[in-house]
Amino acid sequence: MNSTDTSVPATETTLAVRPCEPGVILRVGQAGHPTVQAHTGLASVELAAPIEEETAFNIGSVAKQITAYLCIRAARDRVLTLDRPVGHILPRFRIPDVTIGDLIQHQGGVRDAESLLCLAGFRELDHYTADDLLQLAYRQRHRAVEPGRFLYSNTGYLLLAEVLTHAYGAGLHEIADRHVFTPLGMTSARFKADPGEVIPGAAASYQAVASGWQHQQRPVTLPGPGSLWCTAADLDRWLAHLWHEWHCQADDALPFDQHLGYQSSDHAPFTYGPGLYADPRPGRTTVFHYGHEQGFSAAAHLTSSGQVVICLSNHTDIAADHVAAAALADLTHDSNVDPGQILSRALYSRSAPKVTTPGGVDPQAPHTTLGTYTCAEVPGSVRLARCAGSLFLWRRGTLDRLTCTGSTYVADGYTLTLDTSSADEDVPGPNGFVLDLDRAPGLRYRRRPD
Repeated sequence: MNSTDTSVPATETTLAVRPCEPGVILRVGQAGHPTVQAHTGLASVELAAPIEEETAFNIGSVAKQITAYLCIRAARDRVLTLDRPVGHILPRFRIPDVTIGDLIQHQGGVRDAESLLCLAGFRELDHYTADDLLQLAYRQRHRAVEPGRFLYSNTGYLLLAEVLTHAYGAGLHEIADRHVFTPLGMTSARFKADPGEVIPGAAASYQAVASGWQHQQRPVTLPGPGSLWCTAADLDRWLAHLWHEWHCQADDALPFDQHLGYQSSDHAPFTYGPGLYADPRPGRTTVFHYGHEQGFSAAAHLTSSGQVVICLSNHTDIAADHVAAAALADLTHDSNVDPGQILSRALYSRSAPKVTTPGGVDPQAPHTTLGTYTCAEVPGSVRLARCAGSLFLWRRGTLDRLTCTGSTYVADGYTLTLDTSSADEDVPGPNGFVLDLDRAPGLRYRRRPD
């Protein structure tokens, strides 16, 4: 790996904003120069262990840039070609003409399998594995969106981890450790594949509840799209390397776009390339990614001038991306602003946590079942029912009230469009419908024969 060791110890500020609660760490500076950081809160509430520079966090989807880089490096080393169809490497993957590059750019049309779990019989706290999600991916036969359209998919990056494993004959962490972590001195970084594995110095994540604090970790690990643990200092080392790679390119280029270009994303005007969102507007060129996984949140920003902003949180009510945005705004006015001041202002201005209360319809109330429906690309079945004049979708033993908005029905996180073209007057409900989840659109359900 062509790299220069630009990591240096950070100047630290400790903030006692609120005692006895989880917190956040913020690190800012210039790539290749000393960085400064501030932190507050506890890594472990029950042990009263404070967040420190050596505290490791789950950085969630920020990991995608590492997974994408490993694919780019494999292409450089002629281990892979980015335009190779995924099905040539993973024969069980049945969506035709989807390439490795498509998966990296979220243009493979692969439905996010975690979004499908609730339709496949999994309940919210059920244990599932990466293999469970891969089985759902292998059931998919067609792109959920047309070629060239962005559809953010964690499952696409789970498939990339499988592609890398097949190419190198080793697990993802071993590949990353060999080609990234060890050469850059990222001694804390680890793709966690086993839920039982102990990460040294790891923070726990928490959510505030009426009785105190509640753990948010689950026994689920998904290396590739996430499940990467590291310290802010080690993430700083990665961004220093990324800036070095970027600096070696043409002035108007984004990182690695000579290998894989940046395309339109789900958040205009930002584009998406090799595991990185980019703001390509002149004078503000930045690459970044955010992560949210099991109560942790993370943000990593790098500008074309080498400015670094890293934020990691283990508190569900402190969003790392919001703190990072506040830091970027402050640094625009004063590049020498103290990170402790930035963090204090961001925490002071954060909104009170939203409190949700259960509502809706009593599931024991009498419902009239309209039909049971199945989809070829998702195991299990769902039911449509009516109660008190409203339409409901039953899934995994719970029900969602559907709100009619013209020709479609809307629930939390999805829309449902009834198929009325072949309605049968002899049956009470539709013969089918299309379910469009935010990250898993185009699921066609048909009535199951009695």
